[in-house]
Amino acid sequence: MGHGNYEDAKRAVWVGCGVLGAVTLIEVAVSLFQKGHIIGGMEDLSWVTYGAALIIAILSAYKAYYIIYNFMHMAHEVPGLRMSVLLPTALLIWGMIAFFQEGNAWGERREVIKERNKVESDKAIKPLGMLLHKELIKSDK
Repeated sequence: MGHGNYEDAKRAVWVGCGVLGAVTLIEVAVSLFQKGHIIGGMEDLSWVTYGAALIIAILSAYKAYYIIYNFMHMAHEVPGLRMSVLLPTALLIWGMIAFFQEGNAWGERREVIKERNKVESDKAIKPLGMLLHKELIKSDK
């Protein structure tokens, strides 16, 4: 893009904005469809939810690719520089997935611990003998 003229660059920016706008509109339409705003009852179907999530993830990845390659001028760089940007990004995505899975596992284990720690009132230890007498004296004061 650095060797072209101003009009070509301006046209490329407008084409890029159009492509990104169209992809965003498709993402919004898929989201509205999945939430049941276009056809009622779709939010109850798990395959629609997973399909919509997959479509939105793919479209979002395409938008990121398009922005990096066209607006950040990575298409005009040498392959080594491209890989030095893309590989850490792939590792970042892998790390995000790993942290979400780990957090979900911790949340599930925490719920199990909460269930095991509940004490029913009839199983609770009640004061006996002198301890009961001391409790009654304290409550009278």
